[in-house]
Amino acid sequence: MKKIVLLMVLIIFSCSESPENYIPHIEGYWEIKMVTFPNGFKKEYTINETIDFISVNDSLKGFRKKLKPGINNTYYTSDNAEAIELRVENDSLRILYSTPFNTWKETVIRANETELEILNENKALYLYNRYNSIELSID
Repeated sequence: MKKIVLLMVLIIFSCSESPENYIPHIEGYWEIKMVTFPNGFKKEYTINETIDFISVNDSLKGFRKKLKPGINNTYYTSDNAEAIELRVENDSLRILYSTPFNTWKETVIRANETELEILNENKALYLYNRYNSIELSID
């Protein structure tokens, strides 16, 4: 009986995704698609004037900043950026933010090649899709 219980526990833990597996997918350009608030209300975004760019180095530190996309891989931005650090805490991947004015933490719920899902401290769930730039060709 103990062997069956142990086997079931191992199967459950091996099937659950490790937060370390999310790290390679965090970096890049992200476009917000939907926010689900704690009361269940959902706000969908069909058009975005800005996107988020997340850059992370080998020491899991980097920055996040807002960009206005242009045409043919051009982006417009200010010098403002939020310093970030990725850290695994309590079996979850956390993004720790810091600016000269504040610090806060968010939890990565899911991250893959095409989607990023983040839960903030106010329990709002943000769903992002990988951003694809606008490519125009003049023939």
